[in-house]
Amino acid sequence: MSIAPVYIAAAGIISPLGNGLEATERSLATGSCGIAPLSLFALAQNDPLPVGQVDGPGDGPDLPRTHRLALAAAGQAMQGRESPPDAVIVGTTTGGMLESEELLRAGVLDGARYRYHGLGTVAATIGRKYHCTGPMLTVSTACSSGAVALALALSMLRTGKAERVLVGGVDSLCRLTYFGFHSLQLVDRNGCHPLDKNRQGMAVAEGAAMVLLTNRPSEDPLAELVGAGLTCDAHHSAAPHPRGAGALAAMELALADAGISPEDIDYVNLHGTGTRENDLAEARAVGALFRDPPPLSSIKGATGHSLAAAGAIEAVVASLVVRNGLLPPNIGLERVDPDLHLRPLRKPEQKDARLVLSNSFGFGGNNGSLVIGGPGSTPVDPAAPHRPGKDLYIHGLAAASGAGMITATMEGLLAGRQVAGCVDVDLAAAALGAKTIRRLKRLPRMALGLARSACDDADPAVAPASVFMGTGWGALSETNDFLERLFATDERFPSPTDFVGSVHNSPAGQIAIMLGATGANITTSGGDYSFEQALFAADLMIGEDETTLVLGVDEYHHHLSPLFDPSVGGDAAPADGGGGFVVSRTRASSRCRVRLLYYGAGSAGTEPLVGGCGGPAGLQNRIGLVLAGIPAADQRQGEEQLRQFLAQAEIGAPVIRYRQLIGEFASASAVAAVLAATLVDRGDAGDPVTMGQPVDPHAGILVLGLGATITAMEFDRP
Repeated sequence: MSIAPVYIAAAGIISPLGNGLEATERSLATGSCGIAPLSLFALAQNDPLPVGQVDGPGDGPDLPRTHRLALAAAGQAMQGRESPPDAVIVGTTTGGMLESEELLRAGVLDGARYRYHGLGTVAATIGRKYHCTGPMLTVSTACSSGAVALALALSMLRTGKAERVLVGGVDSLCRLTYFGFHSLQLVDRNGCHPLDKNRQGMAVAEGAAMVLLTNRPSEDPLAELVGAGLTCDAHHSAAPHPRGAGALAAMELALADAGISPEDIDYVNLHGTGTRENDLAEARAVGALFRDPPPLSSIKGATGHSLAAAGAIEAVVASLVVRNGLLPPNIGLERVDPDLHLRPLRKPEQKDARLVLSNSFGFGGNNGSLVIGGPGSTPVDPAAPHRPGKDLYIHGLAAASGAGMITATMEGLLAGRQVAGCVDVDLAAAALGAKTIRRLKRLPRMALGLARSACDDADPAVAPASVFMGTGWGALSETNDFLERLFATDERFPSPTDFVGSVHNSPAGQIAIMLGATGANITTSGGDYSFEQALFAADLMIGEDETTLVLGVDEYHHHLSPLFDPSVGGDAAPADGGGGFVVSRTRASSRCRVRLLYYGAGSAGTEPLVGGCGGPAGLQNRIGLVLAGIPAADQRQGEEQLRQFLAQAEIGAPVIRYRQLIGEFASASAVAAVLAATLVDRGDAGDPVTMGQPVDPHAGILVLGLGATITAMEFDRP
């Protein structure tokens, strides 16, 4: 296979091993360990457990710790570079959680104090700093987030959707992760000892790494990102497949994507968390892939497990390996577990390494493997670059709102009635078995109900192989219940069930288990534009013969929603819900076609939006109805953007402000998308929904997202 290379032009890293590339490599060369007892926040009970804590997370005292870590790494990657990145992609699971925990425990009810809580605010902060006007995407797939972010960036560059992408992963220590992993009995009180016979668990850590990727020839690049593979175990919400089936598949896909064989790999950076089950599953996968494994090690005995940052940190370490030939040792290893059948490096080793395989695996069975190579390791053939995939076609629909599931929701919207309100979760989960929804709370029940409904509406013989889910705020019920119990018991009895459920990608993992979907499983979280991010990711990642599920869903929580979501509260009635599609690149038997025409920063204005939609002539010829989504918090900005767009596009189609009908919640755009697809499928917009304004029944429908971010989805006949 011949493809255009993607260069790692520059990188930044901050971790328990140090700040910057030189400090990191020096620590790895000397076998240093950055794990020590927690000192970041005080504990009510017991001595602090060992963690990987960063010294001096960077400037920005008004920003949460996660954001400061991310900016520190981004600053190194962007040093001396004047051109802004075309896109920013960040993998994270904590966002502003550390600071939110302190505010919640203190009973602070001022929503402005929580303005950096959302995961998407990390990418937005970086984007503003470096004047990015393109997509700013957030991936939250637990401990594989950083690797998944890099895989998305790789696809963006290969398909020509960007020339420069600033991408990486970040997480800070917080009570949720510190006590959460301890509640699962996955923490080793004596540090972290990956692959050791007597290993007892992980050490929770923090850190950040950001890399500047480009598809343009780069002067003295650090390395190349040669391939990526993403899979899902579809096995368990928190435990890996015992034989490492998903891990093996991810590694095989990464090698195939890079056009290489296992024998070409010179070093393997293991996920290697130090937990008994994870290390054993990964070892079995490595043993199945390599007849004679190359040198390998896990660096988590030195850094701890930095969760969403781990995949990005280890990608940077892999880049240093191919750059300088220093293979890092497996710190914390005293006696290798003979059941693993591996020979980890005990000491640093100087050896030329042209290609490195780096693994990252997370809750929900999310697996990501990357191939990092030295400059020139990608076989180049300019005549055969990767091309953008074919269009996406919708085969099944699902929606949930205060009015009910898809039939009641669409009937209400088509009649011009409000459907805003909170979903009846018993109704949403009615088609699910009791075993499926046991212990599940509001968000996962809605998500699984939508998934089941969309699949039942499509061809039941074609099951989705992958899942792409957008959620603005994640599982608020589990997050609230975990923290409330933690505070009420003086930190003695945190709930392991609520911790696992609080992870943003937990519902998508549950969907994969229900459907047996072992392909990519990606959760995006960009506030009011999370569904559009999920659609963006699906369009980047799914193959020509693959069927996938794309959905957006959010829950209303009486306490947390008004604090976290600036559009909720005041006169807005409580509302939640979502929508989803079964999509593929196959036109036959489809309901309609969907295209994400534009995704960019609101600060860029509406001229790029008009251009991305084909210009005034294209819009006038294609669009018969505009569904405009303006979050309440961005009302003034969004209305001005809408006015400018309509004037610049010279479009006279009716405009419906759909949030007035659907309600104020982050995934309202997913319901609007299902409405657009339904109208196209019917071939009749109907007078009530358009308030009597005439609509061309053969024209397409444009769903706009306006405000801090501007998006445009087009739905038309297949």
